[in-house]
Amino acid sequence: MKQAIQEKSFSFAIRIVNLCRFLRDEQSEYVLSKQLLRSGTSIGANVAEAQQAQSKADFINKVNVALKEAYETNYWIRLLHATQYLKTKEYESIISDCTELEKLLIAITKSARK
Repeated sequence: MKQAIQEKSFSFAIRIVNLCRFLRDEQSEYVLSKQLLRSGTSIGANVAEAQQAQSKADFINKVNVALKEAYETNYWIRLLHATQYLKTKEYESIISDCTELEKLLIAITKSARK
């Protein structure tokens, strides 16, 4: 599962970078996209840090931070859709990826606590 979350969070970060570039260049949206860029790329960064955790508690902490960032990213994606910066098709695609990451991170956290 560790490999899956690393790959999925990295791929998601790429999608976020590309989405933010689109929002900035095509929609002239700078504030929300910057927030989305920070939280959306932070998920993978925290997953990468978790792989080098110094203890089980450190690992759980890093995964929890990644989960919090995923929740924040979910919020920004929903807000961008509600304010019509994201069309429904774009929204559904990226929100499903975000939700999948949330579920994986929850499962990893639960498994690590056993």
